[in-house]
Amino acid sequence: MSSFLYSLGRAMHRTRKTVIGLWILLLAMLGAGALLFSQDMDNSISIPGTESQQALDSLSATFPQVSGSSAQIIVVAPEGETVTDADMEEPVEAAVDTLSGIEHVDTATSPYDDTVSGSINDDEDAALIQVQLDGSTFEIPESTKTALQDAVADLKTELPDGAQASLGGELFSQEMPTISIVEGLGVIVALVVLILTFGSFLAAGMPLITAIVAVGASMSLILGATAFTSITSTTPMLALMLGLAVGIDYALFIISRHRDQLRDGLDVRESIARSVATAGSAVVFAGLTVIIALLGLGVAGIPFLTVMGVAAALGVGIAVIVSLTLLPALLAVSGERLRPKQKKRTLDDGTATARPNRFFLGWVRAVTKRPLVTIIGVVAVLGAASVPALGLKLALPDAGGLPEDNSARQTYDLVSEHFGEGYNGMLIVTGPIITSTDPLGLMEDLGDEIAELDGVESVPLATPNETADTGIVQVVPEHGPDSDETKALVHEIRSMHDYFLDEYDVDLAVTGFTAVGIDVSAKLGQALLPFGLLVVGLSLVLLTMVFRSIAVPIKATLGYLLSVGASFGAVTLVFGDGVFAEALGVARTGPVISFLPIILMGVLFGLAMDYEVFLVSRIREDYVHGKSARRAIETGFTSSAKVVTAAGVIMIAVFAAFVPSEDVNIKPIALGLAVGVFVDAFIVRMTLVPAVLALLGDKAWWMPRWLDRVLPSFDVEGEGLARELELAEWPAPNANLAVAADDLAVTVKGEEILRPTSVRIAPGTVHAVRADSARAVTAALLAMTGRLPGATGTLKVNGLVLPSRASAVRRSAGYLSLSTAEQPLTAVQNALAENPRLLAIDGIAHVTEPAQRDRLVAEIAQARSVADAPTIILGCGAASALDIVDDETILDDLSSRLLVSEASA
Repeated sequence: MSSFLYSLGRAMHRTRKTVIGLWILLLAMLGAGALLFSQDMDNSISIPGTESQQALDSLSATFPQVSGSSAQIIVVAPEGETVTDADMEEPVEAAVDTLSGIEHVDTATSPYDDTVSGSINDDEDAALIQVQLDGSTFEIPESTKTALQDAVADLKTELPDGAQASLGGELFSQEMPTISIVEGLGVIVALVVLILTFGSFLAAGMPLITAIVAVGASMSLILGATAFTSITSTTPMLALMLGLAVGIDYALFIISRHRDQLRDGLDVRESIARSVATAGSAVVFAGLTVIIALLGLGVAGIPFLTVMGVAAALGVGIAVIVSLTLLPALLAVSGERLRPKQKKRTLDDGTATARPNRFFLGWVRAVTKRPLVTIIGVVAVLGAASVPALGLKLALPDAGGLPEDNSARQTYDLVSEHFGEGYNGMLIVTGPIITSTDPLGLMEDLGDEIAELDGVESVPLATPNETADTGIVQVVPEHGPDSDETKALVHEIRSMHDYFLDEYDVDLAVTGFTAVGIDVSAKLGQALLPFGLLVVGLSLVLLTMVFRSIAVPIKATLGYLLSVGASFGAVTLVFGDGVFAEALGVARTGPVISFLPIILMGVLFGLAMDYEVFLVSRIREDYVHGKSARRAIETGFTSSAKVVTAAGVIMIAVFAAFVPSEDVNIKPIALGLAVGVFVDAFIVRMTLVPAVLALLGDKAWWMPRWLDRVLPSFDVEGEGLARELELAEWPAPNANLAVAADDLAVTVKGEEILRPTSVRIAPGTVHAVRADSARAVTAALLAMTGRLPGATGTLKVNGLVLPSRASAVRRSAGYLSLSTAEQPLTAVQNALAENPRLLAIDGIAHVTEPAQRDRLVAEIAQARSVADAPTIILGCGAASALDIVDDETILDDLSSRLLVSEASA
């Protein structure tokens, strides 16, 4: 990967103005598309397959009057009066008539209607007007909401002094989140941190520019996608929050490496290429882990959550692409202006080296001096911080979580005060009654049975629909919609399903907004384990490929679990127990949004792996380049700790800026991420990780040989690239060779198949490789075509160093074995038709028929006669290369080009 990214970095430098222009054009086109095609956000939540959703879908067809959204108006009489007084009743009745005439209002039920009960409280000082609409919450237009608000405003003027009228209910239970100046504070903090990190306004501005471009592109795509699919308002907020954070951090990492290399004297073009190759490799992997974690949200099987994960993953992916393309172009335009002042010290041997950061050097030495004590201390502290998470409760947000000055929140509180909390979370019990001969009596009996259950406050309505084929029972719980008691009541009614079926022949189901929330929480809870296994399992494999280690990935995952536990603990303390709730603007303590755990786990896992890669890849880079395990920890840590610190502070600032948001969905997620990043970056990655690596020493980088052979390598540390740069002028400056090898050897399970061999093959020539053993010939040909990763020695094919560029070599070099080919001549013709730069033909001695040999030689001669002729290497086994040719004319024609390279077995 690093080799490809190195070439990409050089290409971005060469075409810098074109790249910048293309990004500007692309951003303009995406923005125009979003303006033309974007639709309103859809905050409706559907959970396919759950009882509540199936019942709701059925009601929309059989009983549409109760399947749509609803609103309620509470009227409170002045002190000493009742709502049954004439000066209260007349304005209320008039308001009901007005409400009934509003577009999309199906029915407006007067509290004085004899067919309903429970709309006037026992003290008769409060009454409820129930408004049923003909569509879901997010199908109702703003004009209808405005008309309802105007009607309530008129009602207030008609009521006597001291009376109250407040509008709320399901229709107004959620507010669309918006971007405010508060969120911009995170960007300002990020700019300050970047200036302090780089000491340059130019360098500090680049991560912000690239992050804004990435966010602009992803937000435009998300808004444009609203024309084709339903997207909740929380989706772009999450994508914005993540896009800003990772976009700044990824650019920060690459720019930091670039400036370090400029400080060491590297020229601008080479520094950009190497920065993209090394730091860019870490960015690709870090972005990949975040994307995997976000796409893993689809495991829950909840459509809106899947869309949220895909949209956020899209934002992260674009941030990676911007960091690898636009950022190098900007670095190229900036040129020498980014080169920092020299701050080096001279060693005893006279060489100059960068002066290490004394603070971070002291930090890493302190945490690794007694690594076991550090490990025990960190685990104990974070374990204690995780304990409150045991009390975390989940639910869907309702009006009770809105700001206290919100009308829907005021209505919610007034209803709770005068009627009880259960009136804010009514349940609907419904089922088909088509077989009943007495639908009215049946529904009355069902209502009476349900009213006797523990936890039921009242049953205000039990009725069939107009066609008497479906019945509903409205159930008012004694407790609030997010309480454990209401959840228990839902489960109890559902547990009586068979009883109602046997006794009344009715297939009852429980639905309504409260039941939907309970089902969402349950389904998300069931998805946590498979989600965790999928995301953690895939990322463990990726980490193993990157770090070529068993211990490091396991340590990284266990550290992540500590970070998640502490994050959940902080959310529970603030939103559940009320610690610092007022200071953070938490409107109401209690359960938090039910999809918080799965989102927090997914996002935090990806971000945790960011810091793991940024920090540990630098440590491993120093280790694989020859430093001792202990020394590599110190040099790698001091080289990357400043960047990780800046990245952590920026992430915390961006997430913390969303905590004051009034969106009850984003608020706990933002706090959890801010706390999680702080814990993971500074306690787990910068404290626990060095201690564990110090305790393990060289064992930290151990991996079984068989596993090392099986897993592909990401080469995040740029080890392969360093080898390529080292061999750039080998075997001679400007050498033009198809194959160059020194000490090329192959050993399998301790058996030496191919002894050390040196080869030089000019491009466009024909060579024959022969040996005492056919296995040795095959090994040599496979190695020269990039198909034998176990080969040792120094080997370049078409200017590409093996094994790091093996995939590129395989694309241009073909290998063909004639020993198994049914039609050898056809096989050679097909291989040559693919126009390889190099073709190895093994087992040519198996072609024994003279006519076939002649035609084979003719094909080789024809291939040699064209422009850009391929290099052909013949594997002759134990036979002499000249013995395969019988036709003397063709032999004479080829003899000047047929050079024999011997590969001794």
